[in-house]
Amino acid sequence: MVAGKPKFTTVVPESVLKKRKTLTAAKAANETEKAEALQKRRARRKEAFKRAERYVSEYAATENSLVRLRREARKSGNIFVDPQPKVAVVVRIRGIIGIAPKARKILQLFRLRQIHNAVFVKLNKATINMLRLIEPYIMYGPPTLKTIKELVYKRGFGKVNKQRIPISDNNTVEEVLGKHDIICVEDLIHEITTVGPHFKEAANFLWPFKLSSPTGGYKKKLLHYNEGGDAGNRGEDINQMIRKMI
Repeated sequence: MVAGKPKFTTVVPESVLKKRKTLTAAKAANETEKAEALQKRRARRKEAFKRAERYVSEYAATENSLVRLRREARKSGNIFVDPQPKVAVVVRIRGIIGIAPKARKILQLFRLRQIHNAVFVKLNKATINMLRLIEPYIMYGPPTLKTIKELVYKRGFGKVNKQRIPISDNNTVEEVLGKHDIICVEDLIHEITTVGPHFKEAANFLWPFKLSSPTGGYKKKLLHYNEGGDAGNRGEDINQMIRKMI
């Protein structure tokens, strides 16, 4: 009778067992974290869609209200005066040569450091006076909802940790403005359009838009718009000019 081969038992070191246990626990925690993050993203996406739908209804209601008031005024033989704009889009059109120190400082305060930079400015007594002082170097006017959307979606960059980051998704907006209940791009557009309570934070988050030279060029930058030039307050015509520069 042949004796069988002796059986050897492999002993796994305790350090290896601890490492395996740690890796298993880390993997389980990672999977749980991924599942929670996915669920959170889905919830945020649903909330963003709901807000976007609500904003569309709000914009439509505002426009319909203005149309109704215009019709009623026309019917009664009166003149309807549109409400004063609350926000303006300001575009720098001239360089640094020959700029007075005061005007240079105002341009810096508005973050208009380069030609064809554009920013949104809340209109009040102080900012209107500042805009009048730098009218020879800028053009401005009240933007429409379409203009604001085109600027944000086509030329929009955000300031994240002092870096110029493209607004490619809602996470970029939520990372900086989530504490102000601005979690998506539509929230950002709504805050700018309606001049909400956190307009300053929203406008400062947007890096100054870098626009191109307008298609067809300028008429004459040294003259005011009322004199047949390009500088100064263009009113509603600023929207047509912005589209030529996007």
